[in-house]
Amino acid sequence: MGNPYFAISPLKKIIESQHDLAAIISNPPKPMGRKKVLKYTDVGKFALDNNIKLIELGSFDDQEIYQELVSLNVDLFIVVAYRILPTKYLEIPKFGAINIHASLLPKYRGAAPIQWALMNGDEFTGVSIFQIEKKVDTGKIIFQDTVKIENDDNFETLSNKLSKLGGEALIKSLDMFVKGEINLIMQDNAQFTRAPKINKDMLKVNWSWPGEKINNWVRGLCPYPGMYTIYKEKKIKIFKVKLLRENSKPSHPGKIDIIDSKKLIVHSKNYMVSILELQQEGKKRLKVEDFLKGSIIDKGQTFSYDANS
Repeated sequence: MGNPYFAISPLKKIIESQHDLAAIISNPPKPMGRKKVLKYTDVGKFALDNNIKLIELGSFDDQEIYQELVSLNVDLFIVVAYRILPTKYLEIPKFGAINIHASLLPKYRGAAPIQWALMNGDEFTGVSIFQIEKKVDTGKIIFQDTVKIENDDNFETLSNKLSKLGGEALIKSLDMFVKGEINLIMQDNAQFTRAPKINKDMLKVNWSWPGEKINNWVRGLCPYPGMYTIYKEKKIKIFKVKLLRENSKPSHPGKIDIIDSKKLIVHSKNYMVSILELQQEGKKRLKVEDFLKGSIIDKGQTFSYDANS
């Protein structure tokens, strides 16, 4: 059971393994664009492209779909970046349902664990394979694996790493099921942290923040939905920055310096922040050198940074 691209690597691992895949469950296609062309989820499209039985599950109240799932007589539901399953669905498989979560639970329970690991400047993160229980992300741990977060990782690159790691961890967990070697570990609820869904109010760069926080949030939300700043009432998305640590003495947060028409430097609380990739509203994403060739940004001006400007 899955929807987005993150679920594809684990899905491929299952297909390559000795385990039998009975069916793929994903959301029904949605009409997209002006022409309202039906667009499948990444998982749904993968199923169709590879001639694997696809069950399009819209409403959990659809009794016909429910009975179809019951008739599959499966041992496990494997859930990856999908939806919260009602209790009656969790009771269908012989051994219940397991989930791949992109954090080292109980850390970062919630919808955006990858983003928050980056936004908080963590050095390590990982994946957890756990049994799904009624309360979200609280089930017993089956297997965990860790990965180092590199300085140049962003949401996209770290997602890809964790998707691959999750696939490998999943197969190890399934093999443990087959061998009867499962050792379930209770989560320590005293250690849990949340990873709430990202909302639009979080996306505006606050230049009065420390430079480290600005860098971490840009990484955590790149390429989507993307942090942004405002210049002359125009939105500019920021995809990559670098902190200038040598001989840099910031003055007013948001103040803009342009060096040799090639570097765009912004003052933060404690560091000068060099913007490397950005995109003006209605334009293409560009490296800073190309952006500045046709830019209207002037040295000495200021990017707005508070919530009301």
